[in-house]
Amino acid sequence: MSKAHNVRHYPGSGLVTWVFFLWLYAPIAVVIWFSFNENRLVSVWTGFSMKWYEAALTNRALLDALRVSLTVAIIATTVSTLVALSAAMVLSRNETMRFRRLSETVVNLPLLLPEIVVAVASLILFSQLGFSNGMARLIVAHSAFCTPFAFLPIRARMQGMSRDYEEAAKDLYASPFTAFRRVTLPLILPGVFAGAMLAFVISMDDFITSNLLATGGTTTLPVYIFGLIKQGTTPELNAISTLLILASLIIATFALVLSARSMRRG
Repeated sequence: MSKAHNVRHYPGSGLVTWVFFLWLYAPIAVVIWFSFNENRLVSVWTGFSMKWYEAALTNRALLDALRVSLTVAIIATTVSTLVALSAAMVLSRNETMRFRRLSETVVNLPLLLPEIVVAVASLILFSQLGFSNGMARLIVAHSAFCTPFAFLPIRARMQGMSRDYEEAAKDLYASPFTAFRRVTLPLILPGVFAGAMLAFVISMDDFITSNLLATGGTTTLPVYIFGLIKQGTTPELNAISTLLILASLIIATFALVLSARSMRRG
């Protein structure tokens, strides 16, 4: 790329970049900093302390909410990834299938609709069916709206993979399942992992659907944090947020390492 067309050499681009990242990450830095504040008043710094992390990690209600969120997210991620993988295989390998475009639109429909519409529709459906188990309702709803998020990376990986590898496996008398297990799946594994991680993050982060469908004893972590905010911001809330940021960084680092290894092998 020539210097004339390189955006980094435009006047003021460096300043705009620094302002952008400062605007984006300064609030996160403030949350992390005041999570170590000894004073209960968030805006008044009186000294360094780890007591709010201890309070957060010994908070029974918080741990229960985290357990519910992890349980729902893990099951919903597994279900949505399997459904998305099956849909991607069918839609990318059967170009002459009837209603192919319609089927793809149906899979991606939760992305096109406002989440509040999907949440209210799910609540009405479960009420009409007499489905009152809060944990089961959360798992079904999360699996449904996480499927398109898992589908997109898998579909993109399938479209970028040549069919020559699968044809070569079949020429060597491999069964369809063996060809999928030994050839196709290893090649699309980065896309499957990316889709699964995206579905997991979306499920853990969801508030609207979880708030409408949760019942007693099935409060998720975002709903619990929202309840704390209504009571007033405390350093304990900052400590919880910092722990969530740390967990997100660990997951992102793991995903980047796996992706880099896959690219080197490729």
